[in-house]
Amino acid sequence: MHFLHAYSSSALCRRAAVLLLAMAVLWPVPLVQAQGGAALTLADAIQRTLARNPQLAVYDLRDAALAGRAQTAALKPALNLDAELENFAGSGGFSEAELTASISSVIELGGKRRARVDTVSANRALLLADEQVTALDLFGEVIRRYTEVLAARERLALAGESVRLARDTLREVDKRVDAAAAPVAEKLRAQAALAEARLTEQSEQRQLQAHKRALAVLWGEPDATFAVDGGALYRFAPAAGFSELYARARENPAIARFASQERLREAELRLAETRSSMDIGWSVGVRRSRELGETTLVAGVSAPLFQARRNAGAVATALAERDQVALQREAALLQLYGRLYRAVSGREQALATVEALTQTIIPTLRDALTQVERAYRRGRYSYLEWSTAREDLISARRARIEAARAVLRFGAEIEQMTAAPLLPAQPDNSK
Repeated sequence: MHFLHAYSSSALCRRAAVLLLAMAVLWPVPLVQAQGGAALTLADAIQRTLARNPQLAVYDLRDAALAGRAQTAALKPALNLDAELENFAGSGGFSEAELTASISSVIELGGKRRARVDTVSANRALLLADEQVTALDLFGEVIRRYTEVLAARERLALAGESVRLARDTLREVDKRVDAAAAPVAEKLRAQAALAEARLTEQSEQRQLQAHKRALAVLWGEPDATFAVDGGALYRFAPAAGFSELYARARENPAIARFASQERLREAELRLAETRSSMDIGWSVGVRRSRELGETTLVAGVSAPLFQARRNAGAVATALAERDQVALQREAALLQLYGRLYRAVSGREQALATVEALTQTIIPTLRDALTQVERAYRRGRYSYLEWSTAREDLISARRARIEAARAVLRFGAEIEQMTAAPLLPAQPDNSK
């Protein structure tokens, strides 16, 4: 699905701002950069989504609508052409008719036109902030779905390894059963384990395809075929401390949007206040009397009464809506603090889990499996002990995949909240 647009200069500026935001999040891409050119990288996935997802394309149409509102807001009061015919059906007939033709309009006081223009401009600034928030939401969703593809790819590889181990086990059990060194029941259990491992591999293959489709649908190509570098699941960026991350999060577009919203509410308040100023209506024209045979100049003015009193409710509403924004921002910051703290803590725990599994648990279980396998061939251990050791290793490796998946998902959430990479700020060496 492709979208073609004719961009106005303001639309180009908005899109440039979103692209700069994307560069801030993507550079550098420390988590999932694939090796070689064949695999789909995270940067590729985000670039395609940014270019083709309709959630962002709709902002061009919304900006075009606001551009039309800006043209209307800048217009001066319209001129009206009025005509009035009197005494055309009296006893004297049409000969006594009086025709009055005039032009009328309104003189706006209190800066109404400037207030209207400022309100539309504030709406366009809020639209840019909304577009950046939507872009960040899409970035986070792309990273999450890309992470699911990476994890599914590794689970499929693990399932294939499990099938190989089950096949090797069955081969060794066959030898012992044929030599009458083990009961036939062990062979049957080994065959069932192999069948179960193959079933798991088929399930993981389907899960991988489902996650790929869910990722590709973000850029409108659910049937796209691509590969990923599964090893990227274990490439982690060093993260900044919580204080630095929270300082970044306070400046992210979702929080900065409140500043744009506050400016909009201020503009709406000024617009409401200008409506308390009365507008002076005026008219000027000529009157032609057929009875008298003369033409006279006529003029008039009009002004509404008690305009400020009638507009007091609108001003009070605009004032209350403006004051709400500051409270909403404080509430959003409190929620952001809690979300960020949970994400940072969760990522640290997941990192510790990956390190423990990689450095200690999995190597220990792999050595244990080797020892049990050797002992089984010598008749010292039963099939149950061998099967248990194999399953323990598979479970630990699966746990490492899930922990690595959690690291990337928490990282995606942190980057979405901070609108910046996880990397800590680099020292300034230019001085």
